[in-house]
Amino acid sequence: METQQHSNNRKQEIDLDHWVRKDHFQFFSQFSEPFFGVTIRVDCTAAYQLAKDLKRSFFVHYLYQALRAANETEAFRYRISDGKVYLFEAVHASPTINRPDGTFGFAYMDYMTDEAAFHEHAAKVMAEVRASKGLVPALSGANVIHCSALPWLDFTALSHARSFSFPDSCPKISFGKVTENAGRKSMPVSVHVHHALADGFHVGQFAERFAALMAS
Repeated sequence: METQQHSNNRKQEIDLDHWVRKDHFQFFSQFSEPFFGVTIRVDCTAAYQLAKDLKRSFFVHYLYQALRAANETEAFRYRISDGKVYLFEAVHASPTINRPDGTFGFAYMDYMTDEAAFHEHAAKVMAEVRASKGLVPALSGANVIHCSALPWLDFTALSHARSFSFPDSCPKISFGKVTENAGRKSMPVSVHVHHALADGFHVGQFAERFAALMAS
């Protein structure tokens, strides 16, 4: 199968005057903090076993499923630029990668329809970040999902450090510690989105698709 990469960043501008979210966009765009977030618990029993059977990184496995779910949820592909709204053809991953010295680095990974190719690509990117020093932002555009893993914490809520002077409309997804209860594994997942672009309904769409992918 030919690997499909979407680093071309194709997008289309949304006609705000005829957009169903016009009023919501205009309302929430004025907020100094337009992001809202929720934390959900996702069953990862099947996903954890599959990653183990395939000898794959569980982190990369669930990162890919989240990225796939985001690409299949239209609201997660909207971005704001200079007061205009764009719908990107695809969104990619901008995850934090933990280093052996206790620090982390930023990474960029293209979304691919070929999951095996994504794992291979991610392994190379992670090795490069772990071998690097400092905190240099990854080269990425607006069409990314900001992702982070906190495998030490079984959190029930999460907030993000943000510079309000920096324009940002990228969804942020964080994954917590895997715990087991009655033979079932699960982990907390935090999802933050820009309210001018998405509501709880759209986060629900993402969550439902992500849960289904993790169970397959």
